[in-house]
Amino acid sequence: MSSLLPALSRGVTLLAVMVLIALLPWISGRDPAASILRARMGDQNPSPETLAAIREQLGLALGPVEHLQRWFVNLLHGDLGHSWISGAPILPGMIKALGVSLTLMSAAFTVALVTAALLCWPTLRRGLNGQDTRSSGLLAASLTAMPEFMLSALFLVVFSVWLDWFPPYGWQGAMHIVLPAFALGLPGGGLLGRLLTNAVAATFHERWIATWAVARFTRAQIARAVLRRSLPALMPQIGMIIVAMTGGAIAVEQVFSIPGLGRAVLGAASAQDLPALQGGILILLLNALAIGVIANLVRVALLGRALGLGALPVATIAPRPLNRRLWIVPVLVLVLLVMLVALGLPRDPFTSSYLRLQPPSIALPLGADGLGRDVLARIAHGALSTIGMAVVVTLISLVIGLAVGLMPRLAIGPIEITKATPPTIAALIVVAAMGPSAMGAVIAVTSVAWAPLAAHTAALVSEIRAQPHVRIAPILGVGALRLIPRSILPAIFWPVLRHAMLRLPGNALALAALGFLGLGPRPPSPEWGLILADALPYVERAPLAVIMPVLALALMSILGVSLASLTRR
Repeated sequence: MSSLLPALSRGVTLLAVMVLIALLPWISGRDPAASILRARMGDQNPSPETLAAIREQLGLALGPVEHLQRWFVNLLHGDLGHSWISGAPILPGMIKALGVSLTLMSAAFTVALVTAALLCWPTLRRGLNGQDTRSSGLLAASLTAMPEFMLSALFLVVFSVWLDWFPPYGWQGAMHIVLPAFALGLPGGGLLGRLLTNAVAATFHERWIATWAVARFTRAQIARAVLRRSLPALMPQIGMIIVAMTGGAIAVEQVFSIPGLGRAVLGAASAQDLPALQGGILILLLNALAIGVIANLVRVALLGRALGLGALPVATIAPRPLNRRLWIVPVLVLVLLVMLVALGLPRDPFTSSYLRLQPPSIALPLGADGLGRDVLARIAHGALSTIGMAVVVTLISLVIGLAVGLMPRLAIGPIEITKATPPTIAALIVVAAMGPSAMGAVIAVTSVAWAPLAAHTAALVSEIRAQPHVRIAPILGVGALRLIPRSILPAIFWPVLRHAMLRLPGNALALAALGFLGLGPRPPSPEWGLILADALPYVERAPLAVIMPVLALALMSILGVSLASLTRR
């Protein structure tokens, strides 16, 4: 029975997610009939008879159980229903939008592969020359930490507005795909390059490398063998990188006005078109799961017979000693953030007391936004708002991750599916249930941020339970309820806590991304993502209003990169 627990956990979790999607009209607590009438005719005071007729037309009068049964039956026949707003079938439009998104993701993945190859090439060259293959990975980590929506805004300002090299919006030709592909592909390429560099460096420390060199294999043959040996362990991560692109594509499509699946789902969420939102989320989740399955199949194919024979070699590579000068970067970033908050906190972030898009001056150091509000004040107050929410997310995720990770076999399904769900997709479900808000953004990011901590906890728990003093405890009469607080929690708490703190900057950037997409705090909240979204319509007239929140987000990214680099040495 214990061997069936992981498969049972995965199946139950996937079924629960599908039920949640199907029941969104009832979970939301809002009357879909009233939303439809407002969207179609602007009717603010419909009669009860009109609302009842709309509910009957939509099948909502059946109740949640009957609606759930009908939804699953229609789903088995490939029918996602009709849009509540336009009345058109949902599936054809979603398939067309999915084609656009897959085209964008393919171009972005090509950018990611080229970026990873360029980042890994120095390590591969040093290994072929018999030199030290260890690398700081700072450039790769810097690319990894840059969120897609921030890069999109930056590229839009620099390459479309200032240099006029590429079109800013649309999807009409090859030139329109360049900036979106780079904005979406560079973070994934940085992560892939970092993982590939570490894997290649470890492979060059396996014994067979020396054997092949003595046997006079060519450098090209050794290079191909090293890459084939390094790639299998990366396939699950490559799958996760592509899955993350499905979430990042939503922001990129929104910035560049690309008619892809992400933008279609975001529009459905804004219009409260729940059938379209249900269909889009389901397609996104199935796409993510399919990518994960394909990645694992490729991994097994690359390993070949060595996996079944247990013949995989083991590498030993010593870490570099810690260079204390590396602490300069995070300390400097913290000082800049503190100075930014200290200068802007006494200023009013809400009053429109300046001219619209007023340029910077001594009295107004960062200028004014499109409504005449002080940009410095809004960024400073936004730092407290965004980082404060990130702290809440991190602490709640830590508690959930520790609790779930203590049951590794039972929790494998929720952990795997949650890790395959980008925060943006989780936010779409939360927005459909309770509307956009700061609390909704916290819930959305928390709902996926706990999974890496739970996976870390589960791995540590498995190691600790294999230790002699823990294995012998039940024989000595120590029950599970006493074993967990006495032996297991003290050993895992501090490593998982450090892991959680490292994810604090990433959680802040995820919250900012939701605010940017309109899935988080509502105006006039001075939240970093919302500030950037408010400034984008004026990018051609006041690019500085876009650059300043981008720089604030970049500081948060650099802080996360610096802390992660220090702890992994």
